[in-house]
Amino acid sequence: METLKGNTAAAPIRTAVVGFGISGKVFHTPLIAADPDYSLDVIVTADPDRLAEAAKLYPHARIVPTPEALFALAGDLDLVVLGTPPATHFDLAATAIAHGLHVVVDKPFVTTSAQGKELISRASDAGVQLTVFQNRRWDADFLTLQKLVREGALGEVRSFESRFEWWRPEGFGNWRDTAALADGGGILNDLGAHLIDQAIQLFGPVADSYGETANHGHPDGADTEAFVSLLHESGVRSRLWMNGKAAQVGARFHVLGSQAGYTKWGLDGQEPALAAGMTPSDPAYGIDPQTHWGTLGIDGDQQPIAPVPGAYPLFYAELATALRGEGPLPVTASESLDVLKVIEEIHALA
Repeated sequence: METLKGNTAAAPIRTAVVGFGISGKVFHTPLIAADPDYSLDVIVTADPDRLAEAAKLYPHARIVPTPEALFALAGDLDLVVLGTPPATHFDLAATAIAHGLHVVVDKPFVTTSAQGKELISRASDAGVQLTVFQNRRWDADFLTLQKLVREGALGEVRSFESRFEWWRPEGFGNWRDTAALADGGGILNDLGAHLIDQAIQLFGPVADSYGETANHGHPDGADTEAFVSLLHESGVRSRLWMNGKAAQVGARFHVLGSQAGYTKWGLDGQEPALAAGMTPSDPAYGIDPQTHWGTLGIDGDQQPIAPVPGAYPLFYAELATALRGEGPLPVTASESLDVLKVIEEIHALA
């Protein structure tokens, strides 16, 4: 990997964030601004309200209206973070790579696996790092389950159920409500990118997959509800549900092993905390209330399990280490490409 151009190992990683919607505002900019390994130098947004808010929150950052204006400043940057709709990812990432910049792409990675392969090849040829923001690997509940599985607390895991479900009949209020399937739209592309990635991280490569999708009112025919069944090479069966219009939600995790089960209700609290203005330096950041703890055991003998704290900041901490040539990327683009291939297979058969 090339060293950070125009930068020393000790200097902050000069960073630009493209987009200041939910992704840019809630996730990327707060995490980058809180990490001393980075400087938040540029934010790209053309929306007047978002521009004003970005300038207020980050007065030291330069706000520019277009990616073209950003890339004109490429010589003074090291890293570009793409918090934009998936249909834009390939072109923006390819342009950043052509300027010699490292790239973080929000999930879903790109709209096709062919695009993903092409970006991976271009990044390799350019000597830059390409990663995907699979932040749900650092959810408190996922980290807790990962620890339980690693320690053998459930015995041999046989069945893994995982859900991202909300009651949002009015929609999500962003690109997810209108993006066509060909543009990376649909709940399987969106939330499936997280759930499938988590399942693979826990139980390894997928040997076979099956899925069901449905559209309940999406104007471009993209799926608004999805179910995925994965048979891992390890023998574990993962069953994954995604639904933004669930009047009653199911358990976040329900995992059955040869010795015990683990059940967890409720979603990780880091996103709402960041959206409410909490910073990662707050002592309460990433801490699930006891009412949200999962339970481990068998019927009649279950114990609450104190969760591992949620840790979205670790994505950028590990990325900084990787960009300085001192460790692996937090997420490899090839891992997200594997997830995208599973999604494509399910869409082809659904």
